[in-house]
Amino acid sequence: MMPSAEGRLDLPVVGERQSLREQVGHALRVALITGEMRPGVVYSAPVLAAHFGVSATPVREAMLDLAKEGLVEAVRNKGFRVTELSDRDLDELTHIRQLIEVPTVAGLADPARAAEFERLRPLADEIVAAAERGDLLGYVAADLRFHEDLLTLAGNAHLVTVVRDLRNRARLYGLDPLSRKGALAESAREHVWILDALSRGDSAAAETLMRQHIQHVRGIWADRPEA
Repeated sequence: MMPSAEGRLDLPVVGERQSLREQVGHALRVALITGEMRPGVVYSAPVLAAHFGVSATPVREAMLDLAKEGLVEAVRNKGFRVTELSDRDLDELTHIRQLIEVPTVAGLADPARAAEFERLRPLADEIVAAAERGDLLGYVAADLRFHEDLLTLAGNAHLVTVVRDLRNRARLYGLDPLSRKGALAESAREHVWILDALSRGDSAAAETLMRQHIQHVRGIWADRPEA
């Protein structure tokens, strides 16, 4: 049976530009990343379809796409269960992200590239603004774009794909508690500080900030935000 809490999911509304499958997939991914859809819970495609105002087919298709990534698993005659991640899983994901992202971002530090970093500042400001108003879905969407666009500056599309996959496999369970405590905005400002360090050409500061940021995210993943 479906938990009654499913009807209270704060899922984004789908639009008309992308295919329904893509739109639903994006909406579900955001709900997974924010932790709105909880691990171990089984979600019915027809019930989710009713929420989105679409047929069950694009929902099932989107769920199957997510299953291929290991984010959910099919439960015969019931729906899809959100995959649970252990502390070891989260530690390993964090370790890989640090190995890839910390040196990559630090290596971008160069005052001559300040204009490129400035183009990312509106995204960094958007992350802070979303955090301050408690818009968790907006926060996650802007955060994903920021990190992908920043890593894109390294000129390695495969690296961006790998990091995107790592991020998609985890869920930020602690976003809501952080937001309610008023602490999410402080974490959000780390994006601005990273850009400042890169624009100054301070690779050491950028490395420290990036390592600290990823470690903070590890705490959010576990619903135990770290100081």
